Amino acid sequence: MALLLGQMPRGRMRVCFLAGCCGVLLWACVLQLLSLGRLWCCSWTPTGNSPAATLDPMSLFSGFGGSSSRLSDKENSDSWGHTSLPPPRMYKSNGYLRVSCNGGLNQMRSEICDMVAIARLLNLTLVVPELDKISFWADQSNFDDIFDVRYFIDSLRDEVRIIKRLPKRFNKLDSTTSSNSTSFNVLTMAPVSWSDEKYYLQQILPLFKKFKVIHFNKTDARLANNGINISLQKLRCRVNFYALKFTPAIKELGDKLVQAIRKSGSYVALHLRYEMDMLAFSGCNHGCSPKEAEELKRMRYAYPWWREKEIDSKAKRLQGLCPLTPEETSIILKAFGFDNSTQIYIAAGETYGGHERIKVLEEAFPYLLRKEMLVDKELFSKFQNHSSQMAAIDFMVSVASDVFIPTYDGNMAKVVEGYRRHQGYQKSILLDRRKLVELVDLYENKTLSWDEFAKAVQQAHQRSLGQPACRRMVPNKPKEEDYFYANPFECLSNVTGCGISS
Repeated sequence: MALLLGQMPRGRMRVCFLAGCCGVLLWACVLQLLSLGRLWCCSWTPTGNSPAATLDPMSLFSGFGGSSSRLSDKENSDSWGHTSLPPPRMYKSNGYLRVSCNGGLNQMRSEICDMVAIARLLNLTLVVPELDKISFWADQSNFDDIFDVRYFIDSLRDEVRIIKRLPKRFNKLDSTTSSNSTSFNVLTMAPVSWSDEKYYLQQILPLFKKFKVIHFNKTDARLANNGINISLQKLRCRVNFYALKFTPAIKELGDKLVQAIRKSGSYVALHLRYEMDMLAFSGCNHGCSPKEAEELKRMRYAYPWWREKEIDSKAKRLQGLCPLTPEETSIILKAFGFDNSTQIYIAAGETYGGHERIKVLEEAFPYLLRKEMLVDKELFSKFQNHSSQMAAIDFMVSVASDVFIPTYDGNMAKVVEGYRRHQGYQKSILLDRRKLVELVDLYENKTLSWDEFAKAVQQAHQRSLGQPACRRMVPNKPKEEDYFYANPFECLSNVTGCGISS
């Protein structure tokens, strides 16, 4: 070898030496990048929450104790443990998915999470979701009026390619195109409700061979609660708890409200769903005058997508299918042990019947708070005619509360419950309305004494405070199952025996 080197011209020796050094340096760089890549992957592994303290259900009924839960920056931080943007995922897109969400803010929130998961499953390019503008609330807010759209796109770029709008060649797409019609290689349709991965892979993906764009014009409950691959379940959580970050304006106002309430101590967030739209939709009129009951009925018939049929309000109430009235809510709060010094924030819109209907609740709880009472009214001027933006503010205050109590298990109640579980199982009293209306009636007709009534109310809810639990699954009856976003146990800590597998 030495002989060969001795015979080699000095110039060629120099070139060989430099080439060898470059090779060694290159391999060192490759090894370093691989090491960093492993660290990167580890940093993006969902870790859930730190172990929550053991809940003592009865401590709730003796008033507020221990440290109060405050609005942390979790809602606007990367709970997956990374502070910079992930690298973009490189994949061949099978087409564009355009979605129109329907319903109120929290229903649309869950729909957005589902659509991201579906786009990931099918390797699609997702167009930033369009929000509902035609439902009862007639809110004209766009996605970027509520959520930080740039953060949404960037924070998920290692999973799904998301764009703000379709390419110009699809601009002639008519948003009013009827179901199953085609235009410019676009198919408009509503996917089957509660569908699993098999449906989307076998029924939806093949459609992209014919159509460049598929427009889902309804997205509520289009992905099953259960039987979904755990990686997709965790992606739904990641979108919900991390990527859907409120705009700075909404976050600033929500923080101000929480700070204003905290000046006087702990508080309960009461989602009092005794609102006109909910009563009309559900057909519940307990506590209403005959004139009000007729008004609610007319309203229900005015909206073709609501139930155009006779509803037995009394029977529905006894089945636990109606929102609690302010009068029922007042007596139940007292039974739980809350007294007249308790701060109660009303996280809801206008109570049906106005001040007269809510007066009994105000008399029992003088520190009854609403948004408009806590900060300068001018701060609300740009939000007041936008129900979804107001709902976002209520969402923030509810998540930050010491105790959250919904009087009806609608979408906000479920999504806030799930969010509070993710933040360490903060206390949420999940009311058993069927049991409660039975107990209220027994107390009001003097069959039960006050002490008996209060004891029965407390005992009925010892295991309904948002503790770690498995979702209830009902095969072939998805509407009767526990909702994924109320208890996404695949993404939570301290949940055992639920069949979680990675």
